[in-house]
Amino acid sequence: MWKHVAANGLSFLIVAFIAFAAAIGWGQREFTTSGPLQQAIFFEVERGASLRSVSEGLAEDGAISSPMVFRLGADYTGQAGELRFGNYEIPAGASMAEILDIVTSGAASTFRYTATFVLRNQGTGEMRLRERVPGTGEIIELATFAYEEEVPEIYRELTGSDAQVVYRVSVPEGLTSWQIVEGLNQAEFLSGEVPELPQEGMLAPDTYEVERGADRQELLARMQAAQEEVLTAAWEARADDVPLDTIEEALILASIIEKETSVPEERGRVASVFENRLNRGMRLQTDPTVIYGVTNGRGVLGRGIRQSELRDDNPWNTYVIDGLPITPIANPGRAAIEAALNPDETDYVFFVADGTGGHAFAETLEEHNRNVARWRQIEAEREASATE
Repeated sequence: MWKHVAANGLSFLIVAFIAFAAAIGWGQREFTTSGPLQQAIFFEVERGASLRSVSEGLAEDGAISSPMVFRLGADYTGQAGELRFGNYEIPAGASMAEILDIVTSGAASTFRYTATFVLRNQGTGEMRLRERVPGTGEIIELATFAYEEEVPEIYRELTGSDAQVVYRVSVPEGLTSWQIVEGLNQAEFLSGEVPELPQEGMLAPDTYEVERGADRQELLARMQAAQEEVLTAAWEARADDVPLDTIEEALILASIIEKETSVPEERGRVASVFENRLNRGMRLQTDPTVIYGVTNGRGVLGRGIRQSELRDDNPWNTYVIDGLPITPIANPGRAAIEAALNPDETDYVFFVADGTGGHAFAETLEEHNRNVARWRQIEAEREASATE
């Protein structure tokens, strides 16, 4: 009898082992083979989400066939505790193993809808609403509008729904602190007041990702911290012979460079002109400093500079004062700051617009006068063609 019981017990163990092995094999195949998702989707892992809630959410969205297998696979691979919150693009047909790698990668979030608020120099801004098509990555422009215009219905629908929309604030190089704050005050997706203007020059131009309802003052603090980091790194890497005694002077010169040219490859040459003039005791004589003295950085001048303004004795007018202005005249970007501290090596001391968006540089006044004459001829021809 005992032999019969032992034989039956052994048979049971063998059957159980085979069933267990079959289940393991099935689970591995389920975990690694292509999934049921017919087209790519965006999936959000919320901060603090559990593995169970994520697996069930993926199943509800049709991305996986078995939440249990997904969780067992995560346990088996050691990824169960490695979920990273964010928005992820899940490709069509992705296996559970591939999806698990995606949601534990910590890669930058990918959103279907992006609302980017681009600041402008009038102290206003322009909203650009875009959609990223899952699977293809194609970007579709849904709407572009200014807040003083009628807000498109699609923007109101998306921002009033559960749709995942990432908000960004884009700060171009060369805006003043007043222009930046005025623009932020127009952004309805931000909150909070700005009690005082930040120090001129100390806001880093960049694109900042924010949450809807983010505090304006906190965003400005991020910009200030970023600018301090850029300044410190550039100052430590400065050329030995730059005629700048302090990091504040570097910021002032960088702001002038930023306002004088928008051509990236010119920044080093423009910097060399100003530093050559400083070394020779020549006044900088740069129009943007005159404009800042007139507007105090609030808005745009919107007209030509008057002779009386060129002679006005204020601490920004480099036609009147020696050396640098008393403060920066805008918020310069990284490239302008680096150019101020590592200028090109040239003998240029003059430059003037060349009609192409760039500038013509000169080492002598005679050469500069010829460049000025060419520029005036170009202006005259443009005016004549405009009146035809």
